[in-house]
Amino acid sequence: MKEIEKTQIKLLSDRLDLIRHQMASLQLSTQAEKYAELEKEKATLEAEIAHQKEKRSKKLSKEAQKLMDMPFKRAITKKEQADLGKLKKSVRGLIIVHPMTALGREMELDDMTGFSKTDF
Repeated sequence: MKEIEKTQIKLLSDRLDLIRHQMASLQLSTQAEKYAELEKEKATLEAEIAHQKEKRSKKLSKEAQKLMDMPFKRAITKKEQADLGKLKKSVRGLIIVHPMTALGREMELDDMTGFSKTDF
């Protein structure tokens, strides 16, 4: 789902760039109608891109809120990181968030952090 949203934003941005280049190459005096049409489409695309980004950030915020509400959270040690499979098997429902992912950056994590409903 995230990939679809990213692709959609990318396509809209590419279209917006194309329109900006077309507007730059038009002569305002001879092609005013075409310029006005492109200006209108540019405004529509900018609004749609803003809407898509807002929708995406809300979705991330919901997910971040869900994780923060979990009763147990702590940083994952280097030794545990070496064998994450073993850790995930031993702790049922463990969710690990890396600080370099979008979710990790949003939550402002410094270390790889585990979230769980049970103590680990």
